[in-house]
Amino acid sequence: MTDFIDQLIIRSFQISDEPDVIDLWHRCNLVVPQNDPKKDIKMKLQIQPELFLVGAISDRIVSTVMSGYDGHRGWLYYLAVDPDFQKHGIGRLMVEKAEMKLRKLGCPKINLQVRNSNKSVIAFYQHIGFGDDDVLGMGKKL
Repeated sequence: MTDFIDQLIIRSFQISDEPDVIDLWHRCNLVVPQNDPKKDIKMKLQIQPELFLVGAISDRIVSTVMSGYDGHRGWLYYLAVDPDFQKHGIGRLMVEKAEMKLRKLGCPKINLQVRNSNKSVIAFYQHIGFGDDDVLGMGKKL
């Protein structure tokens, strides 16, 4: 089995990555009707762009993670690993890199949201140390 982790280069997102990143998000089923990925990228590049990371193997974008810190909590968004590269530790490594960057900013805790129906992703996050905070997530469009 190829050890993809040894080949992975994690770096900051560059605007030229956008088409490949959006394609990856589609393949990972992260794009939903209420979220425009181009708009999400544009907004992220205006606020803490250094917290938007991509993982590449041989110049192919195979993973992403977007994080943010509001001074109280950190958040993870758009964690994606190409289906052809899953189950090799890439997702864990991307989260660890995001955690490291958030920790440097003084972030004491990371939150994230996962759809209740996405059992495999919930299991992944539990496996790497996340737990249910026993809170109800709510939202309101502005």
